[in-house]
Amino acid sequence: MKKLLIIGFVWPEPTSTAAGTRMLQLIEVFQLNNYKITFASAAAKTDNSYNLEKFNIQTTEIQLNNSSFDSFILELDPTIVLFDRFLIEEQFGWRIAENCPNALRILDTEDLHFLRNARQIAHKNNAEVSLDLLMNDLTKRELASIYRCDLTLIISKYEMKLLTNIFKVDKSLLQYVPFLLESLNVNLLNSYPTFQDRNHFMTIGNFRHEPNWNAVIYLKTNIWPLIKRKLPDAKMLVYGAYATEKVYQLHNEKEGFLIKGWAESSKEIFKNSKICLAPLQFGAGLKGKLVDAMQYGTPSITSTIGAEAMHSKLPWNGCITNEPKEFALNAIELYTNEKLWLKAQQNGVEIINRCFSKEKFSKKLIKKIEFLIKNTFEHRLNNFTGAILMHHTLKSTKYMAKWIEEKNK
Repeated sequence: MKKLLIIGFVWPEPTSTAAGTRMLQLIEVFQLNNYKITFASAAAKTDNSYNLEKFNIQTTEIQLNNSSFDSFILELDPTIVLFDRFLIEEQFGWRIAENCPNALRILDTEDLHFLRNARQIAHKNNAEVSLDLLMNDLTKRELASIYRCDLTLIISKYEMKLLTNIFKVDKSLLQYVPFLLESLNVNLLNSYPTFQDRNHFMTIGNFRHEPNWNAVIYLKTNIWPLIKRKLPDAKMLVYGAYATEKVYQLHNEKEGFLIKGWAESSKEIFKNSKICLAPLQFGAGLKGKLVDAMQYGTPSITSTIGAEAMHSKLPWNGCITNEPKEFALNAIELYTNEKLWLKAQQNGVEIINRCFSKEKFSKKLIKKIEFLIKNTFEHRLNNFTGAILMHHTLKSTKYMAKWIEEKNK
């Protein structure tokens, strides 16, 4: 029996985050290939945590800096261990290497944290992202984690190029795995509400995610007043999990800027909204809200950061612009021009079918994994940098963890 252990940074929340949806997509791939899956996390569950048990996935709560994890994995003896983000590999990677040396170690980055961080700093300082900004401690930590693993899943082609061209990471250590989606049929879109049946603008995103929160402020301050002036009856509906009082202070009925909070069904929101607005100023990876917009026939206006690595130069399902006035003008035109709106909707179908094929990218991932399982020894010989970094980790992180464990007793 092939066994997969996933160590989660958090318990998956597909109704709150794109990362949660992405994790369920990966789980489905492994289940379809006959893996028995165990999901473990040291995080606390929330009301939005997905019920993994109903899909026959064993779940286990684990502790940081605790040798009880060693006993757990020795008994489980997994074929593959998937680390959900590099922070988890830092905590548990050395324990896996020491107790289950034959297990294939896979890192799912979700997106490159160091890239998102560098862009956030650049945005704050009104500067361009430079190599100097990228060369920081977070970058070194994330790259070290990539080297210590046998394979790292990268969600964005832009990030693949950054790792291979700028940081010279060998392609054998990386696997491009975007969102894994079923092909869209035009007839499905015809079953959704029409241009005439839809109303208002919307945006959605977990408010704990800084790029989302920043985009909402930018939308309210720089873009929505321009749209509202031309479309006085339109409303801006803002959805997202974990809205705090700070978020709700942006709610203004007179301005038509409405904070709606957590959405029980994002599908229904997208299907009934006319346009999705996502003026993201920084971030990394792929944007779940923009994929959802395409799937549910909702054209979108976004920034170059928002659309990055999302469409392989295919026409966008709406408009891409970084200038607030142009953003607003495009939003107004798309909102009022049915012919343009329908063309944008069709563009979204083309992007989903060409760029996010579940069948295509799932097969490539499993093929790569099966090859690595059969050739783990040779693969690791060719990654001597990873062996060096793992040796260092076993000598430093290991004893720091043991010291913390003793201190906590």
